[in-house]
Amino acid sequence: MTDERDDAVGSDAAVGEAPPEQPDVLAELRRDKDALQDRLLRTAAEFDNYRKRTERDRRDQADSAAAAAIEDLLPIVDNLERALQAPVGTDAEGYRKGVELVHQQMVELLRRRGVKPIQAVGADFDPRFHEAVTHETSADHREGEVMEELRRGYTLGERLLRPSMVKVAKA
Repeated sequence: MTDERDDAVGSDAAVGEAPPEQPDVLAELRRDKDALQDRLLRTAAEFDNYRKRTERDRRDQADSAAAAAIEDLLPIVDNLERALQAPVGTDAEGYRKGVELVHQQMVELLRRRGVKPIQAVGADFDPRFHEAVTHETSADHREGEVMEELRRGYTLGERLLRPSMVKVAKA
């Protein structure tokens, strides 16, 4: 009978005891949690720094592009100022030629920068590139044909900078 009791007491003692490795597992889980939390905080900080750096780089690049464009415009401004300082005389043709040279200089600058004029007259009206400001009945033009360009439009690559203001034929 004592054997049965000893077995029962022994088995109860074994059930009530915590496994010796449980505190180690808990400590290990806490270390893992702390390490993951630290990694998360570091990753969040790195991402925030990356975001700030790319924003700063984008701003610097935009400023640099604007500065380069302005530098290209300065010689044209100089020529316009010289034209305005020239004595007013009876030589309208000479004055016109000077303005034409400045205009050509500006058109060349735009071309070098990738700006292209939209060819409108004779083309079919396209609302992506044309802004119809008036319609006019015409026997000489087909329905929807651009008859006249009132203000030239421009593109930069595939991007529309400004649509052409046009007069469109109607039947």
